[in-house]
Amino acid sequence: MKIAVTYEDGKVFQHFGHTEAFKLYDVEGGKVIAARVLQTNGSGHGALAGFLKAEGADALICGGIGGGAQMALAEADIRLYAGVSGDADAAVEALLRGELHYANDATCSHHEHAHGEGCGHGEHSCAEHGAHGEHGCAEHGGCKH
Repeated sequence: MKIAVTYEDGKVFQHFGHTEAFKLYDVEGGKVIAARVLQTNGSGHGALAGFLKAEGADALICGGIGGGAQMALAEADIRLYAGVSGDADAAVEALLRGELHYANDATCSHHEHAHGEGCGHGEHSCAEHGAHGEHGCAEHGGCKH
């Protein structure tokens, strides 16, 4: 299994479409056996799902993500864990312990609200409702708090 995390300075980067790097974790037997950071080379929203598929990612941990990107990930058969913040390595460990939940409807798109409102663009973040994923943002009806 390969888990990708939107990545910046050791943390889960909070805007999928603007991520400049992913940390990709190789997992066997429930343990991380290798990890590496990959630069996206400026790939935008749509291209990032293809980038992850080409790298063999089975799952993505991220902060905010828009509906179009969610659909692209679903089409690429990549499982989404959105609304996560904090340390990237800790988020992967939480997933491996079963503490992150699949977010099948975690719409955290800046297109649906003004910057400064919800989804990690201001003082509020989906992750406040489950940092490291006690439950996914989708359990709150997406990021429309």
